[in-house]
Amino acid sequence: MNPEAPTRDGAPWWKHGHVWLLIAGPVAVILAGIATTVIAVRSADPVVAADYYKRGIEINKTLAARDKSQLPALQGRNHAATPVAP
Repeated sequence: MNPEAPTRDGAPWWKHGHVWLLIAGPVAVILAGIATTVIAVRSADPVVAADYYKRGIEINKTLAARDKSQLPALQGRNHAATPVAP
């Protein structure tokens, strides 16, 4: 089949709107991928905090000092109704 051959209605394939609609989706995805790659390469991945480990230890100490009803869900589950020791 000749790519330049006209379709049944006499117009070449590139003059039909639905063809461009089908081509637009993959082209948009390719352009978005290129834009994402450019953003990822140009921008640095910053460190949240230089002393993140020390901050984490301090957070754990403050959480241990609280009563069990105030703990995060994974640490304090099933202890929310536990009575506080005098």
